[in-house]
Amino acid sequence: MQTNINLPFITADATGPKHIDMNLTRAKFNEITHDLVQRSIEPMKKALSDANLSLSEINKVILVGGSTRIPAVVEAVKNFTGKEPSKGVNPDECVAVGAAIQAGVLTGEVKDVLLLDVTPLTLGIETLGGVATPLIERNTTIPAKKSQTFSTAADGQTSVEIHVVQGERQMAADNKTLGRFTLSGIAPAPRGIPQIEVTFDIDANGLVKVSAVDKATNKEANITITASTNLSEAEVEAAVKEAERFAEEDKKRKEKIEIKNNADQVAYQTTKTLEELGDKVTADDKAKIQAKLDELNKVKDGEDLEAIKKAMDELNQEFYAVSSKIYADANANGAAGAGFDPNNMGGAGTSEAPHDDNVVDADFEVKDDK
Repeated sequence: MQTNINLPFITADATGPKHIDMNLTRAKFNEITHDLVQRSIEPMKKALSDANLSLSEINKVILVGGSTRIPAVVEAVKNFTGKEPSKGVNPDECVAVGAAIQAGVLTGEVKDVLLLDVTPLTLGIETLGGVATPLIERNTTIPAKKSQTFSTAADGQTSVEIHVVQGERQMAADNKTLGRFTLSGIAPAPRGIPQIEVTFDIDANGLVKVSAVDKATNKEANITITASTNLSEAEVEAAVKEAERFAEEDKKRKEKIEIKNNADQVAYQTTKTLEELGDKVTADDKAKIQAKLDELNKVKDGEDLEAIKKAMDELNQEFYAVSSKIYADANANGAAGAGFDPNNMGGAGTSEAPHDDNVVDADFEVKDDK
C-alpha cells in the first residue's frame, strides 16, 4: 500500500519554486514512525501505574487524537492492552465531548455522568530543613481534602510562615512556589508542643484553599490558589522527568537533612529531659550523659553523617542505660506510675505534639510577635 504526496510551492530558491511529489509506502511510513509509536507505550504504562490498575481491570480502550488513526498505533495499543480499541468515538472530537460533559456536570445540567479530574502534580508545604512535605499526591482525584498536624521548630515561636509548593522534587526550593501566608497569635510554648493543623482543600474547579489553624487558640490563616491545576501536559511531563532525573540526588539530600534534624531533636530532648529529671539522675550518670551530649552538639551541624549517627547512637545508649536504672529504682521504691514514665525520656524522639500521631516537626519561620 502506498500514497502519493504532492505539495507544490513548499519553498523557493534562486532557481525557482520547489515542489514535493513522491510516493510513500505504508512499510516506509511505519519504519520512520516506529520510534514514535513505541514511545507512546510508556505513558500508558505510567497511567496504569498511577491509577493502581492492571490491564485486566481495563474494560474499554478509547483512542484520542487524530494520530491514533494510524494503523500501527492501533495495532500497538491492541498488542499492549490485549483489547481491540473502541471505534465508537471520533478521536478528533472525544476531548471536546469530555469537556462539554464536564461543563454540564459543573453547571448541574448533567447528573448521570461522573468525570473524575486529578491533580497534575503533588501539593505540599516546606518543613524542617527545606524538605517538601506532600499533603495531596500527584494524580489524586478531585475534589479532595487532606489535613496534617505540624508543630513549631523553635521555643517560644508565636507565628509560622506556610510555604505552599507544587512538584515532585523532595526539596521545597526545587519545586514551584504557589504562595505563602503567615499564621500569627500562637501561644508561646516549647518547640514541638503547639499543634498547627494545615489543610489542603481542592474543589471540583481545581481551586486550592490552604488553611492553617492553631488548635490551642483557634487562630486561623489561609490562602486560595487558582492556577494549581492549570498546567499543560508538557509542564507536567517536564516536572515529572526532572524529579526522576534528580531522584537519587534528592534522596541523599533529604536523608542528610533528616539525620541532622533528628540529631538536633535528640540533643534538644535530652537536655530538656535531664532538666526535668533533676536529682533523679546521679551526678555520675549526668556527667556520662553530658559527655555524650557534648559530642553530639559538636558534630550535629557538620557534614560527617556517620559521625552524627554514631554520636546519636552513643547518646541514646547512655541515656537508655540511665533511664533503665532510674526505672528500676522507682519500682524498688514503689514509685512506678507516680509521674515517672521511662517511655517519655526523650533521646531518639521527635518533637511531636502530645496525643497526636499525625504531627510533623516543621521548619516554620520564627516571627516573634511578643
